[in-house]
Amino acid sequence: MHVVVVGCGRVGSELASALELGGHSVAVVDKNQRAFGRLHKGFSGRTVVGFGFDRDHLAQAGIDEAGAFASVTNGDNSNILCARIARETYGIECVVARIYDPRRALIYQRLGIPTVATVAWTTDQVLRRLLPDETSHDWIDSTGKVALVERPISPAAVGHKLSLLNRPGRFWLTAVTRFGQAQVVTSDLVGQDGDVLVFVSALDALEELQANLDAGGEH
Repeated sequence: MHVVVVGCGRVGSELASALELGGHSVAVVDKNQRAFGRLHKGFSGRTVVGFGFDRDHLAQAGIDEAGAFASVTNGDNSNILCARIARETYGIECVVARIYDPRRALIYQRLGIPTVATVAWTTDQVLRRLLPDETSHDWIDSTGKVALVERPISPAAVGHKLSLLNRPGRFWLTAVTRFGQAQVVTSDLVGQDGDVLVFVSALDALEELQANLDAGGEH
């Protein structure tokens, strides 16, 4: 697949290099010629000096043959503009924009533009390392809204169907580790002592999830 990456800073260069090493053809667009020096030695993709919202520069990058597009410059407005052009003008389905302002990221995601809100993600990662004993989740999505959490089964849930622990729209049990082996939860799986449960949860529902688990769900 051909991928166009706009921005050749630390993120863009790493992304472009990883894509090429993964077997994809890559074109990188950046307004600064020197930025291409960040690409890995032997990078064989296209490099275009220009802007990701300029049609001529996009044409040089092979936008018409692209199956995916990422705009990861340091400017929120530029990234969104480039992403919208890729989606709306060129019909590229796999589009992502890097956004620093998490509030803006939510707005653009509602408009159908997938975003990576670097501030929310980085804050979470720093907190996980500063306060590992206080981390309430094991992974959080880039918008800071959905978390993946592991919880040991509570005595109240042992011997009952694990599906009773679900709350649609709030949290959902997806997997269980039992005797060292992980498995996807089925509707009739019954909890056993020692189970480790994996939930996908709204970030603001973690306390509710724990309370529900302690109560064993609805029996």
